[in-house]
Amino acid sequence: MQDGLYQFIVGILDLFLWGGELVGEENLPRRGPAVFIANHLESTGPIAVACSIPLRMYSWVVADMVDEERAAAWLKWDFVERTLHLKPPTSAWVARRLSRITVPFLRSLGCIPVYKGNYDRMVDTLRLSMDVLQQDKFLLVFPEDLLLPADPETHMKPFQRSFARLGEMYHEVTGKRLEFYPLAVHPTGVVMVGEPVTFDPLNAVGLERHRLKNLLENTIRSMYLRVEHNGGSEVAALTPQHK
Repeated sequence: MQDGLYQFIVGILDLFLWGGELVGEENLPRRGPAVFIANHLESTGPIAVACSIPLRMYSWVVADMVDEERAAAWLKWDFVERTLHLKPPTSAWVARRLSRITVPFLRSLGCIPVYKGNYDRMVDTLRLSMDVLQQDKFLLVFPEDLLLPADPETHMKPFQRSFARLGEMYHEVTGKRLEFYPLAVHPTGVVMVGEPVTFDPLNAVGLERHRLKNLLENTIRSMYLRVEHNGGSEVAALTPQHK
C-alpha cells in the first residue's frame, strides 16, 4: 500500500473511530529507522496509534490475524466477544465476515506476523522487521503478553522482550544504535510520546533485553498514570531515565 493511501485510510479511521489528542509530538523522530512500543488497550491501541502518529508504521500483529484460516477464530475471541460483547453463535458469524475484510487489509498495510511460542517462526518475524528497519522505516510493536492478567490501574499486561532483539540485530548489521520510542494509549483519547530509549551494545545481551523491556514497560505505565491523574491537555511528555 502506498503511503498516500495509508494516510487517507488513517484519516478516515481518525474521523470516525478515534479523533483523540497527541501529547509529546516534539519527541517524534524526524527520520527512521525507529521502533515504537505501545500498550495495546485491547482493540483501541492499534487504531489510536495509527491515527495519532503522523508517520507510516509497519506493525507487528498476531499471526492468526493475517491467516485466512485462523483469523475468524481470533477475531471472535479478541474482538467480537471481548469488545463488541456478542455471544455465540452470532459472534462466530460476525467474526467470519469481518475476517474477509481484515485479512487482506492487514496484509496490504505490510503488517508483520508474530508467531507466539514458535522460535523458528519468530526468526521470520525478526527478519521481516530488519528489512523494514534497513529501509529507514518505522516499526510498531505492542509487546504485552495477552495471556497474562492485566494490571488493574493501567489495564496493561506484562511485556514480552522479543522486540529487544531488534536492537542487537540492527547494531550487528549496521553498527548503529536503534532507538525505541514509548507510546502510552489512554482511553480518554490521549496518545503520549516519550523520549526514546537507545539500545546499548556495551551491555551483555541478556541484561540489555531486560533493561529495554523493563524501562519501556515502566515508562509507558508512568505515562499512562500521568494522563490518568492530570488529564491529557495538561500533560507534558515524560522523559525516561536511561539506566
